[in-house]
Amino acid sequence: MSRNTHGKDKVRILDIPYDVEAKFLLRPNRFTGIVEIEGDKEIVHIHDPGRLEELLYMGNRVLLKRADKEERKTKWDLIASRYGNQWVFTNSGYHRKISERMVHMLYPYAEIRPEVTVGHSRLDFVVKHENKSIGIEVKGCTLTRDGIALFPDAPTERGRKHLETLIEMVENGMEAMLLTLVFRKDSLCFAPNEETDPKFAEVFRKAVENGVDVLPALLEYDGNSVWWTGEIGLCKEE
Repeated sequence: MSRNTHGKDKVRILDIPYDVEAKFLLRPNRFTGIVEIEGDKEIVHIHDPGRLEELLYMGNRVLLKRADKEERKTKWDLIASRYGNQWVFTNSGYHRKISERMVHMLYPYAEIRPEVTVGHSRLDFVVKHENKSIGIEVKGCTLTRDGIALFPDAPTERGRKHLETLIEMVENGMEAMLLTLVFRKDSLCFAPNEETDPKFAEVFRKAVENGVDVLPALLEYDGNSVWWTGEIGLCKEE
């Protein structure tokens, strides 16, 4: 996958077929939703800490997948939500598998270690590539406004600390990358969400200035598979 493509290449990353379409009704708490399936109300698990206000609202269409463990209290996992003419993948529980396959594509002959403690943070991956160590942190993005993909959609102290760790890696002579999984195909560029989390935005700019590589990867979900369609760049600040 080229680092300079947008809409030209399309690579299937992971098959995640849905089982049923439902109508979203209510989000009583962070990890629980109530939906309607053929007239019956069901409780579903929401595996995404974001607010998702533009996706999870009464009456919106969502896609569900049956839980893989029978002993679970909730029988369904929420997989995607409708936005305009697209399904937006809305389950951060799959980010690890998705990003791992992407990292293997970026560094096909490298040693890739997941969940590595670096300093005071646990990064998603550390890659050993051509005698270099590259720290990679992964973030998921489902919020886009006027073509601008924004992260985070809720304040994240943890995300800020991850960026600070990536900066420290660069200062110590290593390499670092922020891999952002952008699940809105109408996204044209990526920017930190300063309105929601000004502290994260400040550290993000410092990270870019200090040489942390930022890869906003554009992904699409078609109800069966997640596809990597290219990269979008960083938005130019006015």
